[in-house]
Amino acid sequence: MAGKRDPDVKEALKWLEAHGTKPYRDQLSVRFAIHTDKAYGTSMPDVQKLAKTIGKDQELALLLWDTGWHEAKALATLVADPKQVTPTQMDAWCADFQNWADCDTACFLLFDKTPHAFNKVKQWAKRKPEFEKRAAFALLASCALHDKKGPDKPYLELLPLCEKAANDERNFVKKAVSWALRSMGSRSVECREAALEVAERLAVSAVKTERWVGKGCATRPAQTACGTAS
Repeated sequence: MAGKRDPDVKEALKWLEAHGTKPYRDQLSVRFAIHTDKAYGTSMPDVQKLAKTIGKDQELALLLWDTGWHEAKALATLVADPKQVTPTQMDAWCADFQNWADCDTACFLLFDKTPHAFNKVKQWAKRKPEFEKRAAFALLASCALHDKKGPDKPYLELLPLCEKAANDERNFVKKAVSWALRSMGSRSVECREAALEVAERLAVSAVKTERWVGKGCATRPAQTACGTAS
């Protein structure tokens, strides 16, 4: 399978490399703390432009992700078909998240569109690695922001996971928990009231990280784009 698609993968990588710039590559490292040993410095708008010319191609998406290139991973999330994404694929990609951008892009642009999203939130919230645990709450935030017509019940049932994880002092976890809480609070009156109750409890906690999450959720609106909660 891979052999037949090698030319397509190479062509995509060649395009990404040609549209990369050193200033943008340096920015990834300096501003966003993303290791650039496998990054071309291609902007997301350019990656999106290439994705539009490719369309949905699940097989190519899997191969692009496996290259390990930062922009190829982003392209993979855009050309992957949510209907063909399996729980196994989600777990494999989650375990391969190298930074918050890998995590948020996959959750915000692809994983939240799959029927496996809520189950993965539950499973990944138990993970130990920082970006894998972040994925649980980045995915929950993405679902809450995009799924405005679905029932509140799944979100209310997952709310305790946010409260439980609010004591994780790791930067990329606590910020994702905050993002998830704020996003859930933006989707309906019932969710907002429930999220606010959690935030208020956390805001007066004896645990510093919980106070940070709680106070932030009580005063800041939800972010509306992936990566802004890094």
